[in-house]
Amino acid sequence: MEEQIAAALEVLRRGGIILYPTDTVWGIGCDATNEAAVARIYALKKSENKKSMLVLVDKIDNVARYIKRVPQVAWELLEVADKPLTLILPGGAGVAPNLIPEEGTLAIRVPRHEFCQRLIHKLGRPLVSTSANISGELTPGRFDAISDEIRGGVDWIAPRSCEGEATGRASSIIKLGESGEVQIIRE
Repeated sequence: MEEQIAAALEVLRRGGIILYPTDTVWGIGCDATNEAAVARIYALKKSENKKSMLVLVDKIDNVARYIKRVPQVAWELLEVADKPLTLILPGGAGVAPNLIPEEGTLAIRVPRHEFCQRLIHKLGRPLVSTSANISGELTPGRFDAISDEIRGGVDWIAPRSCEGEATGRASSIIKLGESGEVQIIRE
């Protein structure tokens, strides 16, 4: 796995985009601080919807690096989540501006996936994650369902040996307001 992580890091550090497995579905990703790389993902997906992108961090503590003031309930939700959970939090910061929608939120998740965690840790920055499909098409649950257009549009594809145990389903999404308001977006 170290060889694959080194190869992915080389691509990410030079502004490339990758296709990689997570604990949910395969994702298209890049260094979340690289605005040009983020723009390439929007172009590949044929979408400018900033709400379709999230960032992955390697551990819960790092959420606070990219959110100005994390609501207390967010920490509690992250600690007790027993399945993949994406939180949309107010006050996104420290990432490419084209990842943050007009309302200033940032969708963030801590994957329970060895390849992802090790890659993000070595990158030292969050990793963009968005489903490996053209906008409006079905989210592919497995690698075999990813279109040739997506596969051909990235700079590096993780080998299937990095896949691990994935749910094959997108994460749950909860949006939190600055005063702790909770809105379930996707269960």
